[in-house]
Amino acid sequence: MNKEIIKVEDLTMAYHDKPVLWDVDISIPEGSRTAIIGPNGAGKSTLLKGILGLQKKLSGEITVFGEPVKRVIKKIAYIPQKGSVNWDFPTTVTDVVLMGRYGHLGWIRRPGRKDKDYAARAIDMMGLTAVKERQISQLSGGQKQRVFIARAIAQAADIYIMDEPLAGVDKRTEGIIIGFIKDMQEKGKTSVVVHHDLNTLTDYFDYVVILNKRVIVQGPVNEVFTAANLEAAMMIGGSHA
Repeated sequence: MNKEIIKVEDLTMAYHDKPVLWDVDISIPEGSRTAIIGPNGAGKSTLLKGILGLQKKLSGEITVFGEPVKRVIKKIAYIPQKGSVNWDFPTTVTDVVLMGRYGHLGWIRRPGRKDKDYAARAIDMMGLTAVKERQISQLSGGQKQRVFIARAIAQAADIYIMDEPLAGVDKRTEGIIIGFIKDMQEKGKTSVVVHHDLNTLTDYFDYVVILNKRVIVQGPVNEVFTAANLEAAMMIGGSHA
């Protein structure tokens, strides 16, 4: 595997003084398709928010490209869970995707031709050209997920961090999203994805972190994705996530 691009050391995070992650150490290789898996309540989404600086940590150090995340945040695209988005907000597909360019624009400049071209290509890659002027409230579940992938594409990031992008989507959308992740890897980009379907793990990802409040194991999928490690994480005989 390549050199590490995200390094997490001794990370502890909590909600209302209840530890959610405890003394977590993770090293994610550059150019990998990394899955984060674990049972319900394992702290997977919390880990992503901790890496991004969206949720305060109790202790630990996190670096991305060897730097504090706030220094390189423009190089990271984040796709949250669909349930965290206000889908009734009156905006179109094109407007949402253009938001991916704002980090390149600053506060004053308006999107120019280059930015609109980035957005149009991203919309096309996600198969959304026919609905690009539609209000996001009118989209199907799969289309909504693809809008936020398109916004991330328009951002032209180096790292794509996604929280369950395949949850509840149709097969076509699943194929488009995984195709994007694999295409980005060919371009040297890194994806870190909270994933829930163990049946597709080996086809979709090449590196895995198995988590249950602590790191159970991490490494190449073909080495550490074993029944014994899943049992240690309580993902066999319990609830999958």
